Amino acid sequence: MFAKTRLDALTDGVFAVAMTLLVLDVRLPEDFHPANDGELLHGLVSLWPKFLPYVLSFGVLGLRWIASIEIRSRNEHFARNYVNWWLLYLLLITFVPFSTIVVGRYAHFAPAIWLYAGHTLLIALISMRMVALTPEIERGDRLRQRQTSSAFLAGSSLLAIVLSFVDPRIALWGFALNFTQPVLERWRRTKVG
Repeated sequence: MFAKTRLDALTDGVFAVAMTLLVLDVRLPEDFHPANDGELLHGLVSLWPKFLPYVLSFGVLGLRWIASIEIRSRNEHFARNYVNWWLLYLLLITFVPFSTIVVGRYAHFAPAIWLYAGHTLLIALISMRMVALTPEIERGDRLRQRQTSSAFLAGSSLLAIVLSFVDPRIALWGFALNFTQPVLERWRRTKVG
């Protein structure tokens, strides 16, 4: 049996490192030496293609972290099988900076979109599996939010793949769907309550 507190600490650490590593590819080229304000501004603006994947990945990881802490179990210890699934989930989280770098550099190529979207789809599917395996899970709004968050990630991943066949340059915008989930959740709560 493995203590829930240890798994929580590892999860927080993995998410913190992965979210920090995302920004490492957002940098000006080493050989960039602007001669004036205008050239510097142009150089910064030219980083836009790398900012979009960074912001999307940070948002996706942030929403996944929130979803992982919203899940509640009455157990304070977990069996090896559950921990193995959780470690697989964290392994996928650690690869997010890599797939973000690939899509940030090559978003105009469909295979870069497929790598990123396939990766996030796998994260969503593993997340759904973990919810199903969580022992003595507490039912309610938090569980529904976690399930909805995973479904939105899966849906946006599939949307990005479909869009990549139309135009890879617009495919990443499919991930914006993830940012509508918290807004829709708040709207639903105001309608119900």
